[in-house]
Amino acid sequence: MEIEKVIKRPLILTEKGSRQREEQNKYYVEVALGANKVEIKKAVETLFKVGVVDVNTMITRGKEKRMGRAYGKKPNWKKAIVTLKSGETAR
Repeated sequence: MEIEKVIKRPLILTEKGSRQREEQNKYYVEVALGANKVEIKKAVETLFKVGVVDVNTMITRGKEKRMGRAYGKKPNWKKAIVTLKSGETAR
């Protein structure tokens, strides 16, 4: 998979996410469903020029939405929590 297609976007942080970014140097990103941990690590290291210590991934199920009488479902998506080396930031 191409490096530019692995990472889709950084995720807007919640309180928990911003606390983890400050205290534990962890960043949340949305990634392609087919991407594995090795591809995510390489993509973050090359795009942001930082050192990655660990990558945790999870698939988030899409929510059911209702439009009038009809029900629809948002697609599933994959989230990665990337831990950077101490002293480095992805800015």
